[in-house]
Amino acid sequence: MIFSLETHVALSLLIPLIGAVGIALAHSVPNVRETVTLVTSAVLCANVFSILPSIMNGVEPVVTMAEMLPGIALVLKVEPLGMTFAAVASTLWIINSIYSIGYMRGNNEAKQTRFYICFAIAIAATMGVAFSGNLITLFVFYEVLTLSTYPLVTHKGNADALRGGRIYLGILISTSIGLFLPAIIWVYSLTGTIDFVKGGILQGHASAGVTGVLLFLFMYGIGKAALMPIHRWLPAAMVAPTPVSALLHAVAVVKAGVFSVLKVVIYVFGIDFLATTGSAEWLTWVAAYTLVAASVVALTKDNLKARLAYSTISQLAYVVLAASMASSMAVAGGALQIVMHAFGKITLFFCAGAIYTAVHKTEVSDMRGLGRQMPITFMAFLIGSLSIIGLPPLGGSWSKFYLMVGAAETGELYIMAVLLISSLLNIAYLLPIVARGFFYPPLGQTDPPVAVGYEESSFSWSQIKEAPLFCVLPPVITALMCFVLFFLADPIMNLIEPILTP
Repeated sequence: MIFSLETHVALSLLIPLIGAVGIALAHSVPNVRETVTLVTSAVLCANVFSILPSIMNGVEPVVTMAEMLPGIALVLKVEPLGMTFAAVASTLWIINSIYSIGYMRGNNEAKQTRFYICFAIAIAATMGVAFSGNLITLFVFYEVLTLSTYPLVTHKGNADALRGGRIYLGILISTSIGLFLPAIIWVYSLTGTIDFVKGGILQGHASAGVTGVLLFLFMYGIGKAALMPIHRWLPAAMVAPTPVSALLHAVAVVKAGVFSVLKVVIYVFGIDFLATTGSAEWLTWVAAYTLVAASVVALTKDNLKARLAYSTISQLAYVVLAASMASSMAVAGGALQIVMHAFGKITLFFCAGAIYTAVHKTEVSDMRGLGRQMPITFMAFLIGSLSIIGLPPLGGSWSKFYLMVGAAETGELYIMAVLLISSLLNIAYLLPIVARGFFYPPLGQTDPPVAVGYEESSFSWSQIKEAPLFCVLPPVITALMCFVLFFLADPIMNLIEPILTP
């Protein structure tokens, strides 16, 4: 390492912020501005991965940023779970930056400089969330992430975007201020600390009843985890450009939510203490309901991004379900789900944006026959879908496997049934999109109308091409990564194993 380990940790926050300044200075030269974006994302990724060997060797570097009050400081501490999240987010920022260039240029989007600046700030906040050493640091960067992504959600500036932004900001800020912050204060009053400690800090300080109430405050205070019924901000945010949707669903926002859920359960409550008190039983039922109900709602959505949004709500519930089971195997499944879902879901959103860029279609019912002319995009969508469903040899199969083992380990066999039903629902709302693309004829107009499948169409395939290269290459890369991650499950498990042992 050129710098000390602690310097590399601090640089993980500084690099995106420096990049944001560079983007602002290059606002008048788009090629330079976007080069700065790509270079910054690559440098951040290299910096984050330079920390990985030390974490694998059991080192957990600590950086104290500032003391807010006596005994309460903003502290960065890199532990295995945070290292995993940071590695995923920094890797996907590179790919998403490539995609953003193709999408923003392909659709002649306005305010592109502001877009790239806010994106960089959001990534800096994500690094802060990943490397947070205590609850107050997690809370501060969690809020910065919310505020920095608001301009991205409202990017288009029309009435729909502003309304979606109000819902987005209103729910996330009200839950964090009204529930998350009081929970932090309560924990401090009970324990005298807000540090993340392996095994938790609540044992011996909180009764089962108090633990259950605190768990409620944290789980619903961390609104980015999108548990029902505070999930509406996520579909509302789909008015944003597709690269923003990818940021929300895969790179930063919702992953910051479920990461925070796991981190709080592991380092504040403690897996063993939570299992002993039985305080998380209600959360298991809520997560299971969210998992199934969101999938059912996804089935009803014709808008592709709305369908994918409800799919994400369902997939996030896997992580919350893992946390609620308070089992080492289940928590391993939750950690793997953060990784595997990130690559699978970003692939689906990339494909949705590529379809929009090429043919300006957003409804599933309008995508008949498109797979024949956009085979690369639709094949990538198929691979991402199969990973979300959990089919080997794709990465998503491992997270569901460990969740199944966790359910068996805790004796909660109904959870196994919920997971199986969820996979069937995943098939029902994802694979018909691919089937329409490849096996249905294009939608034409006849007078009088004829049965579906027998339309005469004046549609010319020569009118449609694949989206620009920068819109097609990223989903191909992330789809291939879904395969690669299947074979990287062991190294990932080796990284997160220390958080699973007492």
